[in-house]
Order: sequence, then C-alpha cells, then structure tokens
Amino acid sequence: MRQLLAHQRTLLLQGPMGPFFGQLARWLQQQGQETIKVDLNGGDRWFSSAAPRRMSFRGRESEWPAWLSKLARREGINAMVLFGQMRPLHVQAIQVAEELGLPVYIFEEGYFRPDYVTLERGGVNAYSSLPLEADFYRGLPNPPALKPRATGQRFRKTALLASQYCLAMTVAKPWFSHHRYHRPLPPLSEGLSWLRGGWRKLRYGWQQRHLLEQLCAPEQRARRWFLLPLQVANDSQIVHHSRFGDMPTAIREVVASFARHADAGDWLVVKHHPMDRAYTDYSDLVAQLAREHGLGERLLYVHDLHMPTLLDHCRGVVTVNSTTGLQALRHNVPVCALGECFYAMPGLVDTGPLERFWQQPAAVNRGLFQRFAHYAITSTQLNASFYAGAPALEAAACEVPRDAAPAKSAAPLKALPGNQTPICAPRLRPIPLLGRVARSARGMMGPPKNRA
Repeated sequence: MRQLLAHQRTLLLQGPMGPFFGQLARWLQQQGQETIKVDLNGGDRWFSSAAPRRMSFRGRESEWPAWLSKLARREGINAMVLFGQMRPLHVQAIQVAEELGLPVYIFEEGYFRPDYVTLERGGVNAYSSLPLEADFYRGLPNPPALKPRATGQRFRKTALLASQYCLAMTVAKPWFSHHRYHRPLPPLSEGLSWLRGGWRKLRYGWQQRHLLEQLCAPEQRARRWFLLPLQVANDSQIVHHSRFGDMPTAIREVVASFARHADAGDWLVVKHHPMDRAYTDYSDLVAQLAREHGLGERLLYVHDLHMPTLLDHCRGVVTVNSTTGLQALRHNVPVCALGECFYAMPGLVDTGPLERFWQQPAAVNRGLFQRFAHYAITSTQLNASFYAGAPALEAAACEVPRDAAPAKSAAPLKALPGNQTPICAPRLRPIPLLGRVARSARGMMGPPKNRA
C-alpha cells in the first residue's frame, strides 16, 4: 500500500463484488492521487459510485487492449490496480501494463483468513513475490504476535452483495452488450443459488451437529483422521496452478491414494468450501468414491464444522493450494500441498509423495512458520474484508468530508499494532435505493461507444 501511495495517477479496473474498489478510488484521491475507475459491466457501475471519476468500457474483448493502452497513455497513468489476476480481461490488462512499463497492484482474498485481504505488486498466489527459500525466513528475527481485528464478514452480507451485483449487471446489459463475465451470473439463478446455500447451511448444520464432537473426542477419532479442505469449483488456483483442472479430479485422486496407502484405522474428512456452498455439492461423488474404494464410514463429507477445531484434532491436511494449508500450519498440523502455491517450500510443508504422507506426515517447523507468517502478513496483507468491515481502513482515522478537495500530497500513515500497514477510506454511507438506481442508470446510459 505504501508503494501504491507513491504514484500520482492510478487506474482501477474490476474489483470484488461490493463497494470496496469505489471506496479505494476515493481514498486514493483524498491522498493526493488522480484516480480513474473503469467499469466493465453494470455490477461494477452500481458499486463504484464512491469513485471520484469513472469510465466504462463497452467494447468487445478484442478491442480491450488497444482501448486500455490508449486510456493509460492519454491520462498519464503510472499504476494499475485490479482484483483477480486470471480473469481474461485482467490477463490482457497485465500484458498492456508490461508493455507500458506500469506496475500492477493486485488484490485477492486473504492468505490468512478471515480477517485479511491480500495486496501484492506484480502477482498473487502462485505468482506471489514472497521468497520461496526457507533459509531467507530462518535468517529473520523472532517475530512479535499479530492480532488482527475481526472484520465481521457474514454469509448474509456477502449473499446480498452478490445478488445486487448480478441484478445490476443484468439490468445494464444493453449498455454493456459485449461484456462476458469470467463466470455465468444470471440474477435469478444466482439469487436462488444463494438461497439454496442458506438452506444447505441450515440442513447440514443440523444433520452434522454431532460430528465435530465425534471427530475431536480423544476416545473416538481425535488425531486419527486426515482433512481434505475443498476449494471453490472455479478457483483459478485449481484451473491454472494445478495438474487437476477441477475439484472433482482432485477429490478422486486424493481418495484413491488414501484408500491404497492410509492405515485401515484412519479416516479421510472432505470439507466443503463455505463460499461454494451455494453452487456445488459433492455428496453423490463422495458417496460413489466410498463405495468404489470400500471405505464406508472412513470417508466423511462435512460442511460447516468449525475449521479451527477441526485443525486442532486432525492428523494432517492434504490440499491442492488452498490457504487453509496456512491455517493448518498455524495450528501445527502437517500439510501436503499438491499444486503450485506460495508457501509450498521444503521445511514448511511436506514435499514428499502423498502415499508417504498418509503414513508419516512431516512435523511442522514452528519457528520457520512463525517467521514466514509474520513476513507474509506485514508484506502482503491488510486487516480488512471485501464484503464487511475493514479495520485497516478505519484505523488511520483520516476521513475527509465528501465536499473537501483532495489533499495535495499523501497524508502520513499512522503505525498500527502488530506492524499492520494502515490505510483509511470514507465509511460506507447508505444511499436511498431509488436515488441510487436513478444515478446509476444515468451513468450507464449515454453514447454506446467507448470513450478512451
């Protein structure tokens, strides 16, 4: 964030669903930057109202690189900001930035959840700039403890933001007729999917209410089972940074290996990703694999069991490249990572073959993990949520009245507890629905051609 603040003219592309990027654009403007927020669809437009200056791209995907390059040159842009580096338009935007010699700042879901979001320059996840050499971290001093404030992210708020985004994207389709979102988002089915997700949360919560006690009781299953935490079905980490290509393929391979090589007394617990609850359900697949491999009750499929408690009582975690692996390491649980990820370094995770992991999972080097986690958090994480509170934004206490002119230079940053990088943004104020609809509609309408 300090590096981002050093620039003068910043271009913000597509952000997460919700008002976060609009707030960020306004805050950067208040710190003395000139910002432009580019909207690619009606959902972007709906949530970017806080941005001081907005612009819409309404052309075809083939026209995007030239349009973006022309805009960046004309406006003297010297930094780009985006969310989701593998989205098709963002892949092209990163290429344009490279051609123009512009740095790209990428937001992503937090590496250390639930109270952080990620911000890195150049790339995130498998493209992260974090060092992958264990000796680098071994040479760092003993770190102090970091205690982020809770963001209060909740399923209901996230579902509401997603539904609003989909509805706005559909309503504004005539003005963004060429835009193709990176995944299908029809508003009716999207809303119904989130209702289904809420129903599944209640249903599985009731059906599986006794499982946590069973898995954690010393006289029953504690430390006699492995955990496979699933990732969302369309996770770019699965698609682009693993050999599997999709989540069902990964499930099949892990279950087959477990059936062949694990001790007969051990179980494998497959845990569904909470953000994928509305879209996928692997109950039939897991039941089929249990029959095929003769695992019976040794293969268990769970949903909303408390993750920290599970990690305190499992024998090991097998993941493709989920950030749950970092949570497991924090709980001193051995981890086997099957895909490309920024924390898969020898000495931190078990790099041996999966068949050996079932028998002898390598112990976690606690000191190495603490140094790695502290460096990663202070270098790449902000104490915030895209869909709820943002303590890091509020802590600097530098809110500027809406009518105030932007500062001529970046305001000094206050130090936060735990070496957190502070930034601030205007608090989200409610906007009357009818007035907001009218203002958004006026912003979406106008000449259909792109203005770069």
